[in-house]
Parts: sequence; structure tokens; C-alpha cells
Amino acid sequence: MADINIVQAHQLAPEQARAAAQQVVDKLAEQFELSCRWEGDELHFDRTGVNGKLTLAPNEARVQITLGLFYGAFAGVVESKLKDKMARVFAA
Repeated sequence: MADINIVQAHQLAPEQARAAAQQVVDKLAEQFELSCRWEGDELHFDRTGVNGKLTLAPNEARVQITLGLFYGAFAGVVESKLKDKMARVFAA
């Protein structure tokens, strides 16, 4: 198993931050066939072998993902691409 934790600062209004979070998770959902759901300010996503959430706070977005054995082998690539995507969408 592998854990990914990323914190991205932002200066977006709450509705813009929510849209940015949805963009990030939509990309993950496409790649890993994840199901997603909002619970307050947390966007949860999962499937067998992948479990995580993107939490929005004022001036900060935090992603926490646990990858199972199979997907754990790709943790470095997933983390790198996720950091890049978050930096792009939350910089808007």
C-alpha cells in the first residue's frame, strides 16, 4: 500500500475552489474509473484499490489517497501528475 498526501495553497473563492477540485478528481476518476461524491467540503473518491478525498479549506486544498498493492506501484507517477494538475487548476 502507498499513501499520497498533497497540500496546495490557493486564493480562489469557495465556488472556484470547488470547481477546481472537481477538475482534479474528474481527471483521476477518468484514469482509475473512480466513483466520486461530495460530502460538505470533501470530495471523496474510491474503487477497489484506490481510496481518497480532496478537502477544501480557505486558501488550501488537501488530497489524501491510499493506493492498494496493485496501484501502489504507480504511486510516484500518480503523485507527480496530481501535483502538477493541482498547481495548474488552483492557480487560476
